[in-house]
Amino acid sequence: MSLGTVDDAEFKAFTDKITNVVNGGQLKQAIGESAGRIGQQSLKQFKANTPVDTGNLRRSWTVAGPHYDGMSWSMKLSNNTEYASFVENGHRTRGGGSWVPGQFFMEKSKNQIESQLPFLITPLLVKFRNLLS
Repeated sequence: MSLGTVDDAEFKAFTDKITNVVNGGQLKQAIGESAGRIGQQSLKQFKANTPVDTGNLRRSWTVAGPHYDGMSWSMKLSNNTEYASFVENGHRTRGGGSWVPGQFFMEKSKNQIESQLPFLITPLLVKFRNLLS
């Protein structure tokens, strides 16, 4: 008993298209470029939102990456200024005095970058995403 035939030519063409993008290195390149754009924009955004007293806190921002380890992509945005977290979250003055409120400039920057993500993705990556949806 036969249930009929299935024409899978369209599906095979789709899978071939995806395979060519992945095996050709285009996808990896597009992800790397997008990650780099996100990293650079994040650095700009964090610097712009960092409060300035002496300028040391703002100057101390760095971005490393993007890096691909064979399984995942990563980037590191950092600020090695020892008082950055106190400016971000708030702190007591010396001697246990009054509370200095946090400025939450990192949280603000993170939210701004998240809203910009669709514009930071490279066109090839958008095209690939559209193939899958």
